[in-house]
Amino acid sequence: MENIARYLNIQLPPKQSAFLWGPRKTGKTTFLRKKFPESVSFNFLETDLFFEVSKAPSLLRERILGLTSAQLGQPIILDEVQKVPAVMDEVHYLIEEKRLRFILCGSSARKLKRGHANLLGGRAWRYEMFPFVSAELPRLDLLRALNNGLIPSHYLQDDAQMSLRAYLQDYLKEEVASEGLVRNMPAFSRFFDAMSYGHGEMLNFANIARDCGVDAKTVREYYQILVDTLLGRFVEPFKKSQDRGVITRAAKFYLFDVGVAGCVQRRKIHELKGDVFGKAFEHFILMEIAAFREYSRKDFEINYWRTKSGLEVDFVLAKGEVALEVKGASRIDNSDMRGLRSFTEQYKPKKAILVSNEREARLAGDIRIVPWRDFLSALWQGEIL
Repeated sequence: MENIARYLNIQLPPKQSAFLWGPRKTGKTTFLRKKFPESVSFNFLETDLFFEVSKAPSLLRERILGLTSAQLGQPIILDEVQKVPAVMDEVHYLIEEKRLRFILCGSSARKLKRGHANLLGGRAWRYEMFPFVSAELPRLDLLRALNNGLIPSHYLQDDAQMSLRAYLQDYLKEEVASEGLVRNMPAFSRFFDAMSYGHGEMLNFANIARDCGVDAKTVREYYQILVDTLLGRFVEPFKKSQDRGVITRAAKFYLFDVGVAGCVQRRKIHELKGDVFGKAFEHFILMEIAAFREYSRKDFEINYWRTKSGLEVDFVLAKGEVALEVKGASRIDNSDMRGLRSFTEQYKPKKAILVSNEREARLAGDIRIVPWRDFLSALWQGEIL
């Protein structure tokens, strides 16, 4: 894994600090070790350090000020910083008074926010680490990616099902239970199961609440926990003021990794065709787009579009500049393009693209049908946006 170059690039000018967030096991620590080999690192997963600094946060300041001038000239890495929110005041002091640089790494800012921790008031840039992306894996195995997911250690295994189950159990135990993010763990566990049935579909909070035995407000809070801990993201509907026949309120929700989603859904894909493959394929393409947006530092919106009559476009990018449909079929016909054609006629996007499992690119009117590998290559080269 250490030989695979990550696409994320952190370039810090003098006196600039940064947050690096990302779900567990996405490779943040390995990346920082390679990117900043001369930096001193403090990892709050180390039990002794955690307890010492939790009791006396000033101890961290004293240890840092005891470093050599050469060590202080490099960014100082604090790993799993969300575990000790009180150290943020010490970091603030060291940035302001000693002009030191920090990289603050963790899997969730939720505990920091809930505890009203000092988030440095804009003094630190924000970066996010994703699982592997296609730009990092020139010989990406799509079937392996959809089943194992793209968390580095999972993707590189022949069969990651046991690791995926352990990952989910550790998340429930370490991220949610031990951090006190929810009071009712049995209800949250039931929510996890209920959430899986509507993954990637328009959300109905009342139906999910009924399935897991809590109210709709609690279900909304549970989803927000997944977002805050970087385990998932909402995709909101694309809307304009005159769109009376378009669904404008119901968001969709996707987990951060296609393999984790597959584990929650208890699904296994055996070949690159069929409805189950198609939904996982759509999820995979979304995560590539989301990672590209973050790594390229391009701030564009990702939405979906659906009419009340059932026409749909999977992803609408940059406020309608690009309309993108994802189909797992190896041969696209006219029925696969109905939603994209309707959207194109109404909104006139600059690009209308259908990502498919076909072997060759072709043009069908205003719609470009593109093999998925060609689309991903164009995406990461900046040719889509």
